[in-house]
Amino acid sequence: MELSALALFAAALLINSGTPGPSIAALVARVVTSGPKDVLPFLAAMWIGEVLWLAAAVLGLSVIAQSFHAVFVVIKYCGVAYLLYLAWRMWTASGAGERRESAPKGTAAQMFLAGFAVTMGNPKIMVFYLALLPAIIDLHGIEPGSFALLIATTMAVLMSVDLAWLAVASGARRMLKSQRAMRIANRCGAAAMGGAAAAIAVR
Repeated sequence: MELSALALFAAALLINSGTPGPSIAALVARVVTSGPKDVLPFLAAMWIGEVLWLAAAVLGLSVIAQSFHAVFVVIKYCGVAYLLYLAWRMWTASGAGERRESAPKGTAAQMFLAGFAVTMGNPKIMVFYLALLPAIIDLHGIEPGSFALLIATTMAVLMSVDLAWLAVASGARRMLKSQRAMRIANRCGAAAMGGAAAAIAVR
């Protein structure tokens, strides 16, 4: 694989992943209201999901993915339902004293499933890997070494972008000292989470 093609892929992925969308909105909202540790499973699931979409494109599985459209629709709406549930929990949290209570039990597993569902059901991500990626890189005859390089590049870009958003959201959370400020943050986070769910659902 030519380095110029890999650089073009990295730049395109940086733009696609760095542009605020439903996943970023959900990530920021959750960090502001519950802290950064709470979203680590969500982030891991997002990264795994994008690597799976990359593998689908490289291995020529786009036809199979289209054949199982109904499955992806179910996954998408499971993610939407959970994001709406999180939005409701954030909205009903009164302030700093309820910050921990706003996160449902089984947070790690549920956040992982939510991140995975959002990623696998996000049309923006689907289009990038199954439609745009073949126009950037010649996927015919990709060797294992080149595939590993693509995965490493994908992970490096995604981690850089998402951890940057996490840092910004964490900084904003630290500035929220009073109960009233936390209540406002919870309401804003709920609106962002609900908006993310709606954006994914209507696409």
